[in-house]
Amino acid sequence: MLNLIIPATLQRYENIATNVKPERMKTFIQKAQELDLKPFLGYALYYDLIKHLDADGTLKDDAPQHYKDLLNGSEYLDEQGYIVLHQGLQPVLAYFAFARFIEADAVHYSATGPVIKKHENADALPSKDLAKLVQQQRSTANAYANEAERFLIDHKEDFPAWHYNQKNKSARQPGPRIRGVDKSDFNCPADNYSAHQFTNEFLIYGN
Repeated sequence: MLNLIIPATLQRYENIATNVKPERMKTFIQKAQELDLKPFLGYALYYDLIKHLDADGTLKDDAPQHYKDLLNGSEYLDEQGYIVLHQGLQPVLAYFAFARFIEADAVHYSATGPVIKKHENADALPSKDLAKLVQQQRSTANAYANEAERFLIDHKEDFPAWHYNQKNKSARQPGPRIRGVDKSDFNCPADNYSAHQFTNEFLIYGN
């Protein structure tokens, strides 16, 4: 699978310990891309974006400019003539990947089952603090996703494959996923779920 960002891209947003292997981070980028970013963009737009990637995951030189702006960010004027700074999908994917990395890195799967990792000269974070840290990373991702969402709305004529979906927006909020069941649309995220957004950034440490 082609990735929209590479492990080195993550260093632009957070400090990652040098002993965290790039291949390990690539695993969480792939999961975030498939499980967080693809539902946000929708399958049609997601696959249309992917087909413009080169083998190394970068956009092809002849990719449409609006796809380059969607991924890398841009500055543009909205309908009222105000300047809008859009950061692109890269930080969205980066912070979703951070959240998945933090959550998974706290647990080691031993021969007898999952156990909490122990570190020399350091204490593992309590479960409640770990959950809060994961939530904060997802909140940061969602803040950037809101920018991307506005960009897509403001340039809807360039992205006919994209359709606004409030259920997808609710599903990507941090914290517990609350899902309801009805007769017409099974297991859809609750539309009225909301969460506070956090802005603090954290250092990411790994093994």
